[in-house]
Amino acid sequence: MTPSTFPALLQRFFTDRLRAQLGASPHTVASYRDTFRLLLAFAAQRLGRPPSRIRLEDLDVSLLASFLDHVEQKRGNGATTRNVRLAALRAFFRHVAFTEPAYAHQCQRILAIPTKRHQRRLVEFLTEDEAKALLAAPDLKTWLGRRDRALLLLAVHTGLRNSEIRSLRLRDVQLGTGPHVRCTGKGRKMRCTPLHRDVAAPLQAWLSERGGGPDDHVFPSSRGTTLSADALQRLVARHVRTASGACTALVGRRITPHTLRHTTAMSLLHGGVDRTVIALWLGHESAETTQIYIHADMRLKERALAHATTPATPSPRFKPTDRLLAFLDAL
Repeated sequence: MTPSTFPALLQRFFTDRLRAQLGASPHTVASYRDTFRLLLAFAAQRLGRPPSRIRLEDLDVSLLASFLDHVEQKRGNGATTRNVRLAALRAFFRHVAFTEPAYAHQCQRILAIPTKRHQRRLVEFLTEDEAKALLAAPDLKTWLGRRDRALLLLAVHTGLRNSEIRSLRLRDVQLGTGPHVRCTGKGRKMRCTPLHRDVAAPLQAWLSERGGGPDDHVFPSSRGTTLSADALQRLVARHVRTASGACTALVGRRITPHTLRHTTAMSLLHGGVDRTVIALWLGHESAETTQIYIHADMRLKERALAHATTPATPSPRFKPTDRLLAFLDAL
């Protein structure tokens, strides 16, 4: 029996394995898709062949290790993103190992590629002044500027993830009584996030200009298509550079859409909102996840320091000098 080609295996992996058998969420499918789009572009350049002519044998452990290095060194991604890409590759090659035993040894070597350990850094977030500078950066005289202003405002005040913002459709936004947005987050958890009137009004103005039907995306690209993850990253980075002129604290910092999510969490924490409510607001699996914001919050630590009392150093108890030693000292 002739082994299946790499294109056929990849197609079956997405259609049969992920969707039909595992029922993977759209977010998981999109993440795996992005990984293989990056891999195919890298492999095509490395091998000098178009993606449709790449063979499974070409994707050996050496090439995949080089691809993971490329993700970190050339694309500037961190170890966390590198491990996400590796997880997608492992899922595919586990599937190949079961369906095409002839490639079992190759798959075994690839599955042995370890995840990369990394240092957990304190979360990055924007202060109130930094957030105001960012929101003032888009040029409201242009269509893109008005779109970006509404997008950034929604991101800062709701804490939606990159994927949740991009997948938001017009039917998910309710701006009447009790304005809110609905989204499907990780683990297919549906949640509703209320909108403050300072967010609802500009968003209403944008939707009136944007038009479209219920299934259209709230924030389309300039070509009317869905924004990609990279496009949203570039959008935020572009306006951060503009805002740096008015707020020097932003100069040289790497601000991402996830930074805006952290900004929401820190704003809620500073407002005295309970950790359980913050976890529900952000769609976290557990309230323990919000612990990272407490570690990053210097205000809480400063308030704790102000209430702490420095233990007094006990004074030594007076002991009279021995009379004989006193006599000798006096000589």
